[in-house]
Formats: sequence, C-alpha cells, structure tokens
Amino acid sequence: MRKSINHIYLIILLAVLSSVAPIAIDTYIPSIPNIAKDFHVNIEKIELTLSIFLIGFSIGQIFGGTVSDRIGRRKSSIIGLLGFGFFSFLIILSTSIYQLWIFRFLEAFFGGFVVVNANAIVRDMFHGKEAAKIFSLIGTVRSIAPLAAPAIGSFIIHFYSWRYVFIFLCVYSLITAFMVFRDLKETFTYTKQNIIESYKIVLKNKMARKAMLTLALGFSGFFVLISKSSFIYIEQFHISTDLFPFFFGFNFIVLVSMIRVNIYMLKYFNAITIIKTAILIQILAAIIFAIFADNLSLIPVMILIATYMSMMAFVFGNCMALAMEHFSKNAGVASSVIGVFQFGFGAIISSLVLMIPINTFMPIGISIALISSVAFFIIKNFKNK
Repeated sequence: MRKSINHIYLIILLAVLSSVAPIAIDTYIPSIPNIAKDFHVNIEKIELTLSIFLIGFSIGQIFGGTVSDRIGRRKSSIIGLLGFGFFSFLIILSTSIYQLWIFRFLEAFFGGFVVVNANAIVRDMFHGKEAAKIFSLIGTVRSIAPLAAPAIGSFIIHFYSWRYVFIFLCVYSLITAFMVFRDLKETFTYTKQNIIESYKIVLKNKMARKAMLTLALGFSGFFVLISKSSFIYIEQFHISTDLFPFFFGFNFIVLVSMIRVNIYMLKYFNAITIIKTAILIQILAAIIFAIFADNLSLIPVMILIATYMSMMAFVFGNCMALAMEHFSKNAGVASSVIGVFQFGFGAIISSLVLMIPINTFMPIGISIALISSVAFFIIKNFKNK
C-alpha cells in the first residue's frame, strides 16, 4: 500500500482536477445579481443555472466513468478539460438566458469527465483508511478553491464584466489540461468488461449504495446553502459583493479545519461512527436555524451555516472511501455513479428548494434538516462488508 506522505504532488494535482465544480460554481456566485441585470431577468433564473450545472455535471460523469474505464484516466481528463474550456469560452459570447443555460450545461457535462478520474485514481492506488485519508487530504487542498473562487469572482466583476469570470475558467481548464498531459501518469490497467454489467455491479451493492446516497444527500444540503448564500448575505444582510467572499469563505475555513480533525479521528474511530455523529450535528444546527429563523442576526447565521457545512468534512471523504472500496476493476464507473447520485440529487433538491418562495430563513432550515434526517436514516444500519 502506498503511503500518502510520498504523494504530495499527486494529491495537489488530483485536488486541482476535482476542483472543476467548486471553481466553476463559486467564482460565478458573486456575479449572479449582475448577470440577472444584464439579461433583464429575475435572479431566480440565474440561480437556476447552478442547478443546470449540476445536472450537466451528473450526466457528464455517467459518460465520463465509462470513458475513463475504456481509455484511461489521463486521456479522459484531458478530453474533459478541453471541452470544459471550450464551452466556458462560448458562454462569454452568449446573448440570451437560453444560450447561457445551454452552454453552462455543456460546460458542466465535460467537467463531469474530469472529476470522475480524480476519485478513480485514488481507488486505483489506495484502500481502506488510507483511501479515506487521501480523500480527506484532497478535500483539504480542494477547499482552497471555494475559499479563493468567490474572491476571484468578486475581484473580476469589480473591475470587469461577469463575462471575464468565464475567461478565467477557460484559462484555468487549459492550464490544468497541460499539467495533466505533462505530469499525470496512467494508473488504470485495462481489463475487458461489459459497461452495462459494470453499472449493474455498482448499483446492486447495497452497502456501497447506502454510502453513495448518504454522500449525495449531504452534498444536497450543502449545495442548498451555497445556492442561497447570495440571498442570505447579499439580499438579506446587504453585504456588498466585494465583502461577500469573506463571509462565504468563513464556511470553508471551518470546513478545512474539520477535515484535519477527521484525519485525526480516523486513527481512533471507524468511518461510519464519524459519519453518523457529523450528520446528527447537521440536524441539530438545521433545526436551530429553522426555529429561530426570524430572530437571527448575522453572526449566529454565520455560525449555524458554518457548522452545518463543515460537517461535510466528515461525510465526504469517509462516504467516498466506503463506497469506492467495493470496486477495484470498475472504479471509473463507480466514481461516475457516485457523481450522478451526488450532483443529481444536489440539482434536483436545490431546484425544489429554489422554487419555494423564500422571504425568511425558515424554509432553508427546514429543508436542510429534512435532508440530513433522511441521510441519517439511510446510513444508520450500514455494515462494512
């Protein structure tokens, strides 16, 4: 078994690969009000592009997992990054909300090709608690993306139009493609397999399915808060777009610290115990958020949101490792199924929440409390093999 201490650069490169989604989403969030004004539509239609992105990202992972297990992790990553960069460029040229929706979907589709490979490479190389640690370490590095991305987005729209955000995304993908071409060694060993059978094997594994669903629901609650962050901070508390990254980034500072705690706790507790405890804390934070919705000032809101979101530090890496552990020969397909569950649920659930007329924080609190409660119900009887 390879030790993580010898793979620092690999961890950084995989974190960059798996950061396609947070970079693409979080650089974009501060510009949502500006885009709505530019296209002369209400803000909900621009917020909907976040859900459209997740749908495209999910579908891209279905195809990306298959391609990854056929031609290898390296080639499929490069294809995905070049496609992502191309459609990021086309978004710059969009002249209507409908073009924005279509190009955003296609941008996300190729982004899905990229992210499945990061997870599959970890499964190719690491197992058990070591895999959980690697996923957590990747999460630590990747957390720089949602910390830096809103600041980058705010900086760009302070001096330029929102279209320059997508110029940045185009350049980011091309640089990453060059890094993969130059430095990423192929970890996949081809074995002949029926793709449909591979998907059946993954979907029929009951314990892996529970871990996948728990991860998907955890991400759904997480993404509901990301989707409503501009509403919470900019619309409700009147935080300026220049200061928004500091309030948004606070959540990820706490998240990074909790990732380090998770790595430490894995020495003494099994992954499933850690996951259950984290979800219970999420439920408690969400209930408090809902009950006191009408009386919360800025600081308590920040603390409750950061508490809820930071628990994903204990859910993501551990659920990912539990799910991927079962699949050695079809890690690409397994990674794509996890991605479809994760981003598909995130898209559907966040879309439903966005459709609810929201004037207070209560609907948000109730929504994330219900999501976490279902996740706990699914994972509570998990048995590792």
